[in-house]
Amino acid sequence: MESTRQAKISRLLQKELSELFRQQTAKTTGVLVSVSVVRVSPDLSVAKAYLSIFPSERGAEILESIRHSAKTIRYELAAKVRYVLRKTPELQFYIDDSLDYIENIDHLLEK
Repeated sequence: MESTRQAKISRLLQKELSELFRQQTAKTTGVLVSVSVVRVSPDLSVAKAYLSIFPSERGAEILESIRHSAKTIRYELAAKVRYVLRKTPELQFYIDDSLDYIENIDHLLEK
């Protein structure tokens, strides 16, 4: 069960991370990264961000690039939320494949 504080921090981090990724992907053509969900641990030390990456064929490559630059992303995020959070949580990134899963089920149901 997620506390109210965790939910508020999750929404804040999702909004700010989405904005960071929007700014970074504006420079590259044909790539879209959106933040589906952010889950924060009860002690607020770790945030797991689930990313939806388009095109999904390049998902693994883009996710590896994001994981490689996680410290830079955390630093930029900390600058944006410095007046709300005392300590910025450690970021962990995962691919959110729920849309691919839904598409696969729809395709199977059509058969």
